[in-house]
Amino acid sequence: MNRSRIGALAAFAMLLPSYCCGVAHAAEVPVTSIQRPELKAVFGQVESHDVVPARARIGGTVTSLSVEAGTAVKAGDIIAFVVDDKLALQLGAVDARIKAIQAQLDNAKIELERGSKLLEGGIVSKTRVDLLQTQFDVLASQLTAAEADRAVLLQQQSEGAVIAPAPGRVLTVPVTKGSVIMPGETIARIAGGGYFLRLSLPERHAGHIKLGDDVIVGSRGMTDLSKDAPLGHGKVVKVYPEISNGNVLADVEVADLGDFFVGERTRVWIPVAMRRVVSAPASAISTRAGVDYVKLSDGTDVPVIIGQRFDGNGGPSVEILSGLGEGDKVLTP
Repeated sequence: MNRSRIGALAAFAMLLPSYCCGVAHAAEVPVTSIQRPELKAVFGQVESHDVVPARARIGGTVTSLSVEAGTAVKAGDIIAFVVDDKLALQLGAVDARIKAIQAQLDNAKIELERGSKLLEGGIVSKTRVDLLQTQFDVLASQLTAAEADRAVLLQQQSEGAVIAPAPGRVLTVPVTKGSVIMPGETIARIAGGGYFLRLSLPERHAGHIKLGDDVIVGSRGMTDLSKDAPLGHGKVVKVYPEISNGNVLADVEVADLGDFFVGERTRVWIPVAMRRVVSAPASAISTRAGVDYVKLSDGTDVPVIIGQRFDGNGGPSVEILSGLGEGDKVLTP
């Protein structure tokens, strides 16, 4: 064996104890007993803060409809048009009346100008000119009134546009194109103002629910009923003071509920009490053949049954249901 290989083996032999020592050294962490919230699994139903109707302002026939259930709208969007055929006929009558009054007014103006010239020559009396002036003023007032009537009819025609009163999502559209409706009839119902979850809990938990409590929201569609894979977290923002049919209602604000359907249900875990649990660091848990183990300070591997995982003061922790007791010391990497 040459000297280079002997030197390499010697260096490896010097490093080997340090590797062994690095594996051997592990932190001893005592198993503690802490207070944890008792979570109650309930169903939360998606509700909207506001449900506002988009109403027709005039009666008539729905000639166009641009929304359906589920359509997202913004405030001021035109969702339908209502046409009243009588308005067009009334507008034609007013236009004819305006033309007639305008012709009479032009003639009265000519008569007034002629009378003023004759008054200067002393041919007609001032009374005659005053009468012509009065006729001219009356016709001018009639023209103004007719133009105002025309403006009212135009405004009524413009009110045939049904406008979304608030941003949100269309829930129902109870009419179809070609429907004959009355003034004030609902064209669409719009859910707006954001979404929240409404919970219904047994009355025995009423005294434990508080504003600001954190809740865990399950996955959409209830495909995963485990709280270890939540959609997100929310906070209790309102607890209703009335108990109905043995249940208390509470509202929970959750971010990113815009994709949910109004009325859709999902799983929610809400704290209803406090309990004392035995916890250990999550890093101390090892799984072999489907069984969870922890290594005690004396080197013994102990099988354990674990519960909920959570973030403790020292990092990720896990609830120990069986196998350890308070005061035991476990080894972590």
